[in-house]
Amino acid sequence: MTASSGAQRAQSVVAFGGGHGLAATLRALRLLVDDLVVDDLTAVVTVADNGGSSGRLRSEFGVLPPGDLRMALAALCASDRWGDTWAQVLQHRFAGQGEMRGHVIGNLLIVGLWEQLGDPVAALDWVGKLLGTSGRVLPMALTPLDITADVRGLHADDPDRLTPVRGQVEVATTDGVISSIALDPPDPAPCPEAIAAVGAADWLVLGPGSWFTSVLPHLMVPALHEAMVGSQARVLVTLNLTEQEGETHGFAAADHLAVLVEHAPDLRVDTVLVDRCHVRDGLADLEHLVQAAGARLVVDDIAAGEGSARHDPAKLAAAYARIMADRPHPR
Repeated sequence: MTASSGAQRAQSVVAFGGGHGLAATLRALRLLVDDLVVDDLTAVVTVADNGGSSGRLRSEFGVLPPGDLRMALAALCASDRWGDTWAQVLQHRFAGQGEMRGHVIGNLLIVGLWEQLGDPVAALDWVGKLLGTSGRVLPMALTPLDITADVRGLHADDPDRLTPVRGQVEVATTDGVISSIALDPPDPAPCPEAIAAVGAADWLVLGPGSWFTSVLPHLMVPALHEAMVGSQARVLVTLNLTEQEGETHGFAAADHLAVLVEHAPDLRVDTVLVDRCHVRDGLADLEHLVQAAGARLVVDDIAAGEGSARHDPAKLAAAYARIMADRPHPR
């Protein structure tokens, strides 16, 4: 990856999301830290997971679900022997048939440090130091929360009827069409460090990722929403490469942006990034929506391969570098 044409000065970036989508963004941004295009990188992570190892730990200990936080930390590990080893250890999932089956070492490490320190942010910082990460990982809220959704199409006799669905896993795998989402509690305690990072950022990066359960929830936290809307940072939206079965079934690129605008109409989007191969059929609709939002559209080669549903970290990093070089924040 080459990013030799970096911005006028190194940029401060806050990336929002969770799971594999945020991990893809962070692997790309980590390369820009190495290239000195980005000098301050923060990941703000969704904390609503209620399934798997995270859900079990959340239920048993009453803690934030650690899984998406763990994945973000692993994505920020350096690409050397130390970083690769610790990333693999952090992501190791136990097999066997006993009570430990399915638990992930990184989840246990994070929860153990939370119990030791009594401070989720300090614990995540300690894990970051151990791993030698290239950025900081923060939760979007300091208390566990649930995602709720109004879903259409779950009743054959009344397809337009809205049905409430509760839980991240349940929303992500619904057979219906998601109309809107909300959080429970609706005003969770925000992470002060995340709010401060947003206020100091040059760029806020949303997406890719599970749109309703990883990306949009950040805009549902009132204090975080207010900080993002009031920030002087440029907002960069990276659209998904394809629909996600269940959560965004049938979505084109324009549909992802339309849903974001609907949930946060006061958020000023600066740039929308989409992969060239995955927008061929819906480019005109997307261009119209981007123009209506007062943003600019960047169509680039960011997929791992022709038809791939995964972003390529090096290609995504190069696209981010070009965007930041073309529109550097003047701060």
